[in-house]
Amino acid sequence: MRHFPLVTLCMGAALVLSACEKARENEVDRAIQSVNAIDENNLSDIMLTVADANEAVAYFKRTTAENPDRIDLQRNLAKSLVRAKQNTEAAAAWTKVVSMNGATNEDRVDYADALIRAGNWDKAEKTLNSVPPTFETFKRYKLEAMIADGNKDWKKADSFYEIAVGLTTRPASTLNNWGYSKLSRGQYGEAERLFGEALQYDPKLFTAKNNLVLARSAQRNYQLPIVEMTQTERAQLLHTAALSAIKHGDVTIGRSLLEDAIDTHPQHFEAAVHSLNALEGT
Repeated sequence: MRHFPLVTLCMGAALVLSACEKARENEVDRAIQSVNAIDENNLSDIMLTVADANEAVAYFKRTTAENPDRIDLQRNLAKSLVRAKQNTEAAAAWTKVVSMNGATNEDRVDYADALIRAGNWDKAEKTLNSVPPTFETFKRYKLEAMIADGNKDWKKADSFYEIAVGLTTRPASTLNNWGYSKLSRGQYGEAERLFGEALQYDPKLFTAKNNLVLARSAQRNYQLPIVEMTQTERAQLLHTAALSAIKHGDVTIGRSLLEDAIDTHPQHFEAAVHSLNALEGT
């Protein structure tokens, strides 16, 4: 009879120890889950940025097959397909994302972007129209501007381009697109200004350099602009100016520019040689 209190105390201690062990196990489980979540997020970020694009696609296809109801993984698969330039499949992947619970307006804008890349402009326009006008992002307005361009709604295109440029700290590619829009309308002076502005933000953007030469050549100014360029780029820009000169009937200037392009290029410049031979009829 005297041993009962001691037995009771031992049983109580055992229960307390058991509860403590379970609490510790739960804490360990939560810690492991947190670490796994962090590792998964880090790996996803790596796959979407620095990993090989096709490897990223393979990774997210595998993870979405294992977790088909997770919208974050489906979203990452769609993004990786865009990055890998698998445009048709990317559009299909974004179709799935926007149909899932938890889809956002940002997802719908990304879906419109994928549709444009896949050449489905009409559906992209309808998708953007479904996004509330209060959702104002750089990407949304950039796409709106591109669609307005395609519809030749110049007033709307200019408005959207202007808004988009104001919503980013890296507007070079958008300014280049806006300049090309002006170039296609025959507004060469405005186009030249926008290409020059694009190069102020990104001096290495070669498409803007080439477009700048086209805008100047359209005004029969064949001198290369004073912008940062490599020797190879200089040769390519001389070739662009030469072809523009020939197109405008300034054949003598065009021939001279082609010769300069061939002499300037650090290697054999086949395209310029071919153009010169065609001009000479050989």
